[in-house]
Amino acid sequence: MDDELRERVEREAEKHALLNAVKHDSDADVGAIMGPLMGENPDFRQHGGEIPGLIGPVVANVNQLSAADKRERLEELAPEELAEMEAEDEEDDALLPDLPNADDYDEIRMRAAPNPNGPWHLGHARMPAVIGTYKEMYDGSFIVRFDDTDPETKRPDMSAYDAILEDIAFLGFEPDDVIRASDRVETYYDYARDLIEMGGAYTCSCSGEEFSNLKNNAKPCPHRDKDSETTLEEFEDMVAGEYSSGEMVLRVRTDIEHKNPALRDWVAFRMIDTPHPRPEAEEYRAWPMLDFQSGVDDHLTGVTHIIRGIDLQDSAKRQQFVYDYFGWAYPEVIHWGHVQVDDYDVKMSTSSIKELIDAGELDGWDDPRVPTIKSLRRRGIRGQAIVDAMVALGTSTSNVDLSMSSIYANNRDLVDDETDRYFFVRNGAEFAIEGGPDVAHPPLHPSFEDRGTRDIPVGDSVLLESGDVPAEGERVWLKGFGAVRRDGETLVATGDDLDVVREGDVAVIHWAPTDGVSVRMRTMHEDVLGVAEPDFGDVPVDELVQFERVGFVRVDERGSDETLVYFAHK
Repeated sequence: MDDELRERVEREAEKHALLNAVKHDSDADVGAIMGPLMGENPDFRQHGGEIPGLIGPVVANVNQLSAADKRERLEELAPEELAEMEAEDEEDDALLPDLPNADDYDEIRMRAAPNPNGPWHLGHARMPAVIGTYKEMYDGSFIVRFDDTDPETKRPDMSAYDAILEDIAFLGFEPDDVIRASDRVETYYDYARDLIEMGGAYTCSCSGEEFSNLKNNAKPCPHRDKDSETTLEEFEDMVAGEYSSGEMVLRVRTDIEHKNPALRDWVAFRMIDTPHPRPEAEEYRAWPMLDFQSGVDDHLTGVTHIIRGIDLQDSAKRQQFVYDYFGWAYPEVIHWGHVQVDDYDVKMSTSSIKELIDAGELDGWDDPRVPTIKSLRRRGIRGQAIVDAMVALGTSTSNVDLSMSSIYANNRDLVDDETDRYFFVRNGAEFAIEGGPDVAHPPLHPSFEDRGTRDIPVGDSVLLESGDVPAEGERVWLKGFGAVRRDGETLVATGDDLDVVREGDVAVIHWAPTDGVSVRMRTMHEDVLGVAEPDFGDVPVDELVQFERVGFVRVDERGSDETLVYFAHK
């Protein structure tokens, strides 16, 4: 390959590395740019064996630039391609699709209906993110209704009510109204009585197995033709707690020959012996099933649009029978698929996470290994980063995959400008240092010179990460200090200026003095020990910083021997 072609390859590689880095707001990757590079330049293909080694240093140099410098350099090299890429990004940032028939309503009212059996996992964040965004789009109302009418199989956790409201606030939303269904049992009783008097419900003492056989064969229950007076008397006995669990239910009279057996005479109320954990509701024994309770509440609270999982399509069909009896108009319904999240070994399930916590296998709901909102918050992820990622999923009926990298990219956009930089060396190798300045002065933030610099006393020795240790006689550039050459176990200052970096001859690495701050960095997979520069010891708890070349971390706890930080992302 001649010099002219080599220069062209390097120039094109720089352009594609910048495009890759700016588009994804991350470091460029040699593998990712090979396809576009070769596609645009077919004459490079005959030199395919040489290209990766040639463009590797180019990509490394691009990755040393700040985000602002990358964009500025790309604007110099390829302004038209940058403009085209940014225009595509603006299209991708479009808000959610319009709500169906929104113009038919004076006010858009939507609800999130959590089961308060524990703090929210990441999948739960989708509902408030989308509803909150629709509220802003339509200047509507956002209702939170705790569906807590199952004190047995989905037993409420008393701490979860506040925990869920805290999660919603962290995501950036404030509900217009908060309702607990367990406060409204008397209301459900009243509507059940009305339904019975209309002939729309009857009491049934069949066993579950017996009724299932009848239902599946489209045969009526022997209690179906019971008169309303008898049904009402037996329902009042249910309310008074005269029956035990499983003895009596109240069924909505539908179509016993309906083509969908799940809709045939479904249960509206059942008996539960286990007292509710809330003192205000502990005396109740006759509890509404979710489809009855939710259907009544949606009407009474004026909900205009419901979002629910595609697997809950039968709920709307069951509730429609109740709405028809009362002459109510059913809300608009949007069904969507489930969210699946990558990057976690722990199942995204409240009950599964709770079991692991109770067994001592997890430290709590904010353990970095669990996909919960509290965990991301402790790691330093902003609520808005989660919301933006959830809104970007849209409202498709298909199951959707949420890549954690999208949340991390959103968070990086939110925090990059405001987070100061510090050096942190993991499990470092110690080298004596000879020559050079006594104190290094790297900037607090490379894009904001007015913030000033940090003061790092060099001392007699420094720590380097094992992957950064130069070979004997090789030079590296210590950030904020200058170029050094390895001579045995000593790094000798060479006095070279920054041109050696610009020319690609010298790698730029971070470092720390041996007497820096001991740090334990808690990640999703393990605790990593290391040493940070002395100024990091002044960063307050809960502050987010960036450890250069390592990633963003949140200061969690200051101890006498070490500082605990939680790793957010690169």
